[in-house]
Amino acid sequence: MSWNPAIDPGCPDEVGLDAIETLIVPRARDLGGFEVRRALPAPKRQMVGPFIFFDQAGPAEFLTGQGVDVRPHPHIGLGTVTYLYRGDFHHRDSTGADQIIRPGELNWMVAGRGVTHSERTSAAARSAPNSLFGIQTWLALPERHEDMAPMFEHHGKEVLPVIEDGGVSVRLILGDAYGVKAPATMYSETFYADVALEAGSQLPMPDGHEDRGVYIVEGSISVAGQDFEAGRMMVFRPGDMITVAAGDRGARLMILGGATLSGPRYIWWNFVASSRERIEEAKADWRAQNWGKGLFDLPADDRDEHIPLPD
Repeated sequence: MSWNPAIDPGCPDEVGLDAIETLIVPRARDLGGFEVRRALPAPKRQMVGPFIFFDQAGPAEFLTGQGVDVRPHPHIGLGTVTYLYRGDFHHRDSTGADQIIRPGELNWMVAGRGVTHSERTSAAARSAPNSLFGIQTWLALPERHEDMAPMFEHHGKEVLPVIEDGGVSVRLILGDAYGVKAPATMYSETFYADVALEAGSQLPMPDGHEDRGVYIVEGSISVAGQDFEAGRMMVFRPGDMITVAAGDRGARLMILGGATLSGPRYIWWNFVASSRERIEEAKADWRAQNWGKGLFDLPADDRDEHIPLPD
């Protein structure tokens, strides 16, 4: 989930395995009723381009009346991306946004100097057995945008560009790749896409970005003649021409990357910043609970509870 429960957080045969700069095996965490697999940040890799947090939520199944309830919680210094394969979320935040997100759509919330949001399974979904499966990520903001006013954008499935060719389908979620551009407002060079590959089909990775990575959601792919199963993230060396090939079951991927930021980021709980001082200010403000008088307020229609600052 976008809530972080932890405080510390070419053709395949034409490149060698050293083209894979980092191989990440996500850490699994049980959040009570469903599992989250976290690929970023990793011990050997904090970011891929601006992407600093990457979670696979589910797949999970819920009985009638059940679902996910992520209570209001704060963010600074980042943008959150929610993208679902199955299920829905009712997003509410302190900018006034109140939005149901469904599979193939984009919720893009930029925290800037401070935002609070909640994500809950919708009442309509809880009226029957329901499922959840999706990816949530954070993108660290460039320093010049860390103090911007928070904002929220929703983009429906029908407006996200889709490229289809030879057993490959690419839905561009953020940024630009393959000559097309997604509609969300971006603050640094980025690409992020949902890719479906039929068995044996091939996908060339975008070559116009410094950092590039791929996360295998389902199925398998091969790179340089070696196979990789679902639940793995590979980060490739800058500049190499990389093509990934789907295995005999096909594959579902998320590809991601962009320009590296000017420096590393500090991460504490749900806060990302270029300085420790910003983190400490956010901690003090959330602890004080002076809603609407400092960095944080609560969503207008979800003010009865919140996640407290960790000890």
